[in-house]
Amino acid sequence: MTSVISNRHGGGAVAEPTRPHLGGRQKVGGEGEPEVFVADEQRSVAVDLPRWRTLAEAVLGDEGVRGNVELSILFVEPDDIADLNEQFLGESRPTDVLAFPIDAVDVDVMSSPTSGRSGPDRPPPDPGDQPLLLGDVVVCPAVAQLQAAEHAGALDDELALLVVHGILHVLGYDHDQPDETAAMRGRELALLEAHHWNGPAPTGFRQDQP
Repeated sequence: MTSVISNRHGGGAVAEPTRPHLGGRQKVGGEGEPEVFVADEQRSVAVDLPRWRTLAEAVLGDEGVRGNVELSILFVEPDDIADLNEQFLGESRPTDVLAFPIDAVDVDVMSSPTSGRSGPDRPPPDPGDQPLLLGDVVVCPAVAQLQAAEHAGALDDELALLVVHGILHVLGYDHDQPDETAAMRGRELALLEAHHWNGPAPTGFRQDQP
């Protein structure tokens, strides 16, 4: 499977195919419901996993994601995200969020773990039974805590922004060009107002670095 990764500050590394364009990714799986897996692999900042799972599920729903699909959200320490940042982006420093989309076309092709004929008592594998793997979002709460005051304003809002930002990257949004940046930030704000604040953004909230 091929992955494209990017962080909130721009830049990215592409493994083989070009970066997916907005709206170009498959968003519908087989029979079932979208499932979000969350894991807290850090101790620096307390993280409310059920809350961020709920936010992620709402974002997927609003973005038209349906059926048997899976998304993972991992909260990690600065050293861990720094290792990923260096490995995939060539930047030897911690960052706030990384997104690892999985190419839906490759997932379809690789849905069967074996090739050739199936056993005599086993029906042929049904690709519709396999979940559509959207990808992984990796967030560093410690970095979010350090930059929150000069960015989103509060740690809670910063984490919400990073979760939404990462999910949108997984779904094909990007910010390499001014029009892409405007579209992505507009969608981030709309999703946060609908599912995080349940109203307008608070005064002082910002999506770009000062």
